[in-house]
Amino acid sequence: MNTITLDRAGAGKPAARVPIADDRAMLKAAADLTRDLTAARPAIYWADFLASAVIGYGALAVAIMAGPLWLTIVAGLVAMLALYRGMSFIHELTHVKHASLPGFRAGYNALIGVPMLVPSFMYEGVHNLHHARTRYGTSEDPEYLPLALMKPWSLPVFVVIAALAPIALIFRYGVLSPLSLVIPPLRRVVVERFSALAINPDFRRRMPEGAFAAQWNRIEAACAIWAMTLIALVATGTMSWRTFAIILVIASGVAVVNQLRTLVAHLWENDGEAMTVTAQYLDTVNVPPPATLPALWAPVGLRYHALHHLLPGLPYHSLGEAHRRISAVLDMDSPYHKASYAGMPGLVAKIARSTMLPR
Repeated sequence: MNTITLDRAGAGKPAARVPIADDRAMLKAAADLTRDLTAARPAIYWADFLASAVIGYGALAVAIMAGPLWLTIVAGLVAMLALYRGMSFIHELTHVKHASLPGFRAGYNALIGVPMLVPSFMYEGVHNLHHARTRYGTSEDPEYLPLALMKPWSLPVFVVIAALAPIALIFRYGVLSPLSLVIPPLRRVVVERFSALAINPDFRRRMPEGAFAAQWNRIEAACAIWAMTLIALVATGTMSWRTFAIILVIASGVAVVNQLRTLVAHLWENDGEAMTVTAQYLDTVNVPPPATLPALWAPVGLRYHALHHLLPGLPYHSLGEAHRRISAVLDMDSPYHKASYAGMPGLVAKIARSTMLPR
């Protein structure tokens, strides 16, 4: 799941790379060892998601009503992590068969998507392009930038700009959505450029059609009403600036943590050429146990991001078991083990060093 765009202008052209051939043994093992893990378990999804929402909003309420500053900070941190976990289920919505999780899209939008202005349609129909065999890592991938080949300053800008996401979303839904209803050319711009969780500034989204368009319009209307309500509550003094500031800081924290996770989700070393499945896997990151912090900053299966690119249809609750099975069977010289890393600091350092290399 990605949020903020950054210009490709700083990208440099690296030396020619030797194409990475697909490792058939790894691909076969991944498929054969996980055939019994493909079914989504609704009880796990709903319990995890609802607990994240309840804890998140409960902690947000404590942060708003708390007297001592320390309690506001602690409750705000809990709210940020819990709501971030809840928001991360948008990634599952793009992969899971909705018939196996009746009502989950509606539940996500009601509890997280609309209140946090990150509705499901901003990822559905977008994220699947990132997994397309011939699109990954190319200019047609909405979720890819060659960050490791760009200038050093681009990394901090990529992360810091995410803090502005809550304000941008309120403006997108509270101002641009209603205006686009009466200005048709603006509507196309809003859909094409401001309706996708993408980081590729060249990506343009297609106008929705059919049943998806009707669903989109209903959810966007709810987001617009909520955003305009927030603006009105603050403008009239019904909601205090302190309360609004706490909400914005927590929402900004969610966006920044997600952007940091995005920064280390891939190695970002591809220069635009189509890649084999194995090459895509090696450009992606797993942060498996014994590391513990990734459970917080890469929740809902995102700590197994490389494995997810091998098996995108596997539900998040099966990824840990799948990783254990595959790791136990494949030799240590298999490419499978080369995508596992210890944690975020080393990955950030690796990408930062790459940006400093001469091009």
